[in-house]
This record gives sequence, structure tokens and C-alpha cells, in this order.
Amino acid sequence: MKIIADNKIPFLRGALEPFAEVVYLPGKETTPEAVKDADALITRTRTICNSSLLEGSSVKVIATATIGFDHIDTAWCEEHGIIWRNAPGCNSWSVKQYITALLLSLARRRGLDLSALTLGVVGVGNVGSKVAEAAGILGMKVLLNDPPRARKEGPEAFVELDELVRRSDIITLHVPLQKEGQDATWHLFDSDRLASMRASQILINSSRGPVVDNKALKSALQQHKIAGACLDVWEGEPDLDPELVELLDYSTPHIAGYSADGKANGTTAAVRTVAEVLGLPLTDWAASGIPAPSQSLEFDICAEGKTLQEVLTEAVLHTYDITADSNALRSDLGAFERLRGDYPIRREFTSFTVTLHGGTPQMAGRLRELGFRIR
Repeated sequence: MKIIADNKIPFLRGALEPFAEVVYLPGKETTPEAVKDADALITRTRTICNSSLLEGSSVKVIATATIGFDHIDTAWCEEHGIIWRNAPGCNSWSVKQYITALLLSLARRRGLDLSALTLGVVGVGNVGSKVAEAAGILGMKVLLNDPPRARKEGPEAFVELDELVRRSDIITLHVPLQKEGQDATWHLFDSDRLASMRASQILINSSRGPVVDNKALKSALQQHKIAGACLDVWEGEPDLDPELVELLDYSTPHIAGYSADGKANGTTAAVRTVAEVLGLPLTDWAASGIPAPSQSLEFDICAEGKTLQEVLTEAVLHTYDITADSNALRSDLGAFERLRGDYPIRREFTSFTVTLHGGTPQMAGRLRELGFRIR
């Protein structure tokens, strides 16, 4: 058997070699010639898996180690008997950490009291649900918009998108990219919807770049139609509009889901998919050996004289400094792919233990709810 794997997928080397020839390639070198005699592809979003790549190949299964799968022509694969699977929810805790750090950083930068604000969550799947939960822990009121879930479960827990835009102070997007159909999300926030926002509102997109019309967003920011925006995903990435970057509060290189834990989950799902389809004895395999981050996994917080938001900010930003990621991209827009490929080890909240000095039961409880261990 032969398996082609993206060489940037971590924790993978050695897992499949006892059972197959494994060729590791950069995404851009995963060509029709490279895959023509392969049985399986293990990939990321940078490899477009369509007829141009797969026509005439022996590929039986495509496993992407990502939540997103818009890089796979799923209809063509299904028509030609190629099984494909993504890794739903693999990095949902990572995005939860990213958005939590972003909200607290925005609050510190802009002098906001999050407990007085409403967060609108657009797309309430694996990721959006965890983001909504985190916002509630931060004391925010939360509005949810998810038309597919509303149709399936009933509308009681959800609001229409226009109502969410009208009532929210901050809006965060967690939808898949769909270009057609009643749930199309391509340019979901276009010039018209951005024009319907208030001058005090902030927009966050960590889903897919084209969900927001980047040209319209730049215009809205230039004209002060909205207060601010934060982007982790971009139209045309890795080529960014430097003028748009300068207008944003935070600009990161598509790394919201890039915790080491989330990557390990994605690799685990991909290996299990290939093992199941090709009949390999690895259907219970799990990635291991996740390294420690640069900061200590155990740390102290002196909570005396501090508010709940200040304590949560100190804890969360110890685990992840989003400002560093934003500054790294701003200093060199051409380093987008390098910053993704060489991303430092980031561990999620559940890896950290906090010793809380002089804190209240409420502080300890909220930290536990986020996932921290409390000593």
C-alpha cells in the first residue's frame, strides 16, 4: 500500500510505516503524478482534492486532518468511489481558547466590561458551541444563530441572523464555507450586512476567509461604520491586503485551531479513517508525545484586589498570547505560511494547573469551567 501524507501534519511519522509505504510531501507538491499510484491521502486544507488531482489515480480514501473540507470536491469523490472524511470537532477546544483569549485581549485593549456585553455566535456546531459556553463563563450574554440546527431542533434557542446583528456587541463567525443553497455562507457578511451593523460593534472571523467580504470589511472600517474587526482567516490567503491588516484589532495567520492538542486530534482521526478503509490494525490508534509549551504548565495567580475578568485574563493569556501571533504576522505579511508551518507549541486550558491565592470560589469555579485545574 502507498499513502501520501502532508509533511506538516504532526505526530504522524511512524504510525503507518509498518503497514504501508508513506511518502511525506509539502501540500504544493501533492501533484497528480505523486498520487496516481497511492491508495490514500492524508491532507490539510492547502491541497485541493478534485478531479485535476485525482482523475485516473488509485486513491481509495482521503482523510483531512482538519474540521474544514471545502478543499475536497466531495461530490466528485463520491461519484468516483473515493471515501473522504474530515475530523469534526478536532480543534474545537483550540478555537475556544483562541476566541476566549481574543475577547479578553479586546476587553483589556478597549477597556470593555465583558459582563455588560452580548456576543452573537453565528454557527453553533462543535466549535461555536464551545465558544458560546466560554462567553457565558466570561459573563457575557450570548445569542445563537444556526439555521440548520434551528430547523432540526426548533427555533427556541436560536435567533435570526438579522436579529443577532441588531442585538450583539461582538459577533463571531463559526460556519463552514458553502457557496450555494439556503445555508450559503459565502460573503455572509457582505457590504449590505456590514452596513446594517452599528458603529460600536466588532466582528470576528475564524471560520473561512470568504465568509466575510474582505473588501467590504475594509471599506466599513475605513469609514468607521463598525468599531473594529479581528481576522484569523482571509480571502485569498496567504496573500493579504496590508491596508486591511492595519485596520484590524488582531490579525493572525489561520491558526485559531492550531493548538498541539487540536493537531493531535486531527492526526488521530485521519489515521483511524485510513486504517478503517484500508483494513489496517490502527483503528484505535491515538497520537502521543505532545510536547510541553514554552510557558509553565503550572502557575500562580494572586487574585487579591483583582476583578473576576482580570483573573480570567491573567490565566487565559498565560496559556496563549494572541497579541504575539498578531504582531508576528503584522511585522511580515509574507511570512503567513511560515508562521503556520512553524507554529510554536500551544497547549489548551486542560493542560494547565493554577494555584489561586486570595481568590473567591466564583473565580475558582469559572477557571474550572474553562478547563483549568485548580490547586
